[in-house]
Amino acid sequence: MIEFDDMRCFVEVVDNGGFNRAAKRLGVSKSIVSRRVARIEADLGTVLLSRTTRSISPTEAGLEFKARAERILADFDAAREAVSAHDGAVVGRLRLTAPQSFGVRHVSPVLAQLAKDHPLLEIDVVFDDGVRDLVAEGFDAAIRIGNLSDSSLVARRLAPGRSLLVAARDYLERRGWPQAPADLAAHDALIYSGRSSVDWRLREGNRWVSVHPKGRLRSDSGETLLDWAIAGLGIAEIPTFLLADAIESRAIEPLLLDYPLPRFGIYVVRPPGGTAPAKVRVLIETLVAHFGGAPHWDKCLMHEHNGAKPRERVPAAVS
Repeated sequence: MIEFDDMRCFVEVVDNGGFNRAAKRLGVSKSIVSRRVARIEADLGTVLLSRTTRSISPTEAGLEFKARAERILADFDAAREAVSAHDGAVVGRLRLTAPQSFGVRHVSPVLAQLAKDHPLLEIDVVFDDGVRDLVAEGFDAAIRIGNLSDSSLVARRLAPGRSLLVAARDYLERRGWPQAPADLAAHDALIYSGRSSVDWRLREGNRWVSVHPKGRLRSDSGETLLDWAIAGLGIAEIPTFLLADAIESRAIEPLLLDYPLPRFGIYVVRPPGGTAPAKVRVLIETLVAHFGGAPHWDKCLMHEHNGAKPRERVPAAVS
């Protein structure tokens, strides 16, 4: 007889494109996942996965089974939640996606506290800088950074955010300290490739100016750009939630503070619908409690919140 864990294994195999990734996501061995999927196929008497040496893809029957299995699992989780609500417990499987750098550094501790506060709650988090389809991929919520586009998703703003242009002092002493946005054209840029436009936009007086950065190094990881900047390889645009320690230690220097970059927001979003499930409500409440108010989690923003701003240490004589 097909069990719920069998169905979860099959859904993960299809979503992750293979047994190895599914096993890693579920925290079990590949052999267990393979055995559970084989049991489903044997019970149904049909092939659900088309297997080659390089890939695994669902058959037409597999797609049909996946869709129905996801509905069954969602109904089961909802039933567990409804029953447990009578005792005030939060149960079920909470699936969350969040940006890699921000998620690992700032969301992970919040989820650890959430897990401690609600021992019956399962938490499954995917750190990914891409924009995942919450409905199609079965996520309960997502952390999004930037300016939200119009959509049917229900959004709650958690906190403000900003970025700075930064570089190592040894790089600046070799290449010169930029004094205005136009000076950036003469510098090596460390380019963030995780968004559609790589341009840097800076506020110059009452207008915005765009600078098209040029450089040989690109990454979709803010942590990698920070490492490269500290190594003296160029100038990078990096969110302040990654910068405080490096600025305090003077591993990097903030640049062009009189020409600020656009502000952005940090949001938690969930799929459309009426009242959110208890597991999603408690996630949102926990995130709001942690990130709301004074931005203690971002020392650069906290410094600004207290009426100051990062000090730009430009030498008196610029060569």
